[in-house]
Amino acid sequence: MTKRCLPLSLAPCYTSAMEHLWAPWRMTFIAPKTPQPQECIFCTQPAAHRDAEYYIVYRGTRCYMMLNLYPYNNGHLMVVPYQHVASIEELNAATLDELMAQAQLALRALRHVMKPDGFNMGINEGKVAGAGFAEHMHFHIVPRWQGDTNFMPVIADTKVMPELLSTVYQKLKEALDTLEHGQTTGEQ
Repeated sequence: MTKRCLPLSLAPCYTSAMEHLWAPWRMTFIAPKTPQPQECIFCTQPAAHRDAEYYIVYRGTRCYMMLNLYPYNNGHLMVVPYQHVASIEELNAATLDELMAQAQLALRALRHVMKPDGFNMGINEGKVAGAGFAEHMHFHIVPRWQGDTNFMPVIADTKVMPELLSTVYQKLKEALDTLEHGQTTGEQ
């Protein structure tokens, strides 16, 4: 192994030997799906009524809430209208009202369960804007914590996710069920 020194702001020294971070559970997220889905996942997944399998944590009349399979951070939720439209401009007032009401509910549940310091929220409209499924609009809610960035994404192009999606799903589902039935969660 060759020892090399970096500027003090990065690290005093490192070796040229490659380090490995083993995370075999991530394979389910990166392995190609066979066959590749041809339909809109935001239409087919809620219609299948397999909420736990698809991480659908909440259902309303016009919109539903699900965890992102490829989250920026733990707890990354999406609020999705059942209506298949590419733009928020195509939603009627009642659907827009429910979309925002569910966003508020999501924030309350995430604050209770995960205690974030802030949130990133928004809509990626169009492929050029980063929409993975541009034909069906969806609203992202990403919890953020003070100091939630570290060297892994910068140096190793790797995001470390500290909690399994199934665990986050269960915690948020329970919190949303509690909030929906008007019970207090101890957080105000």
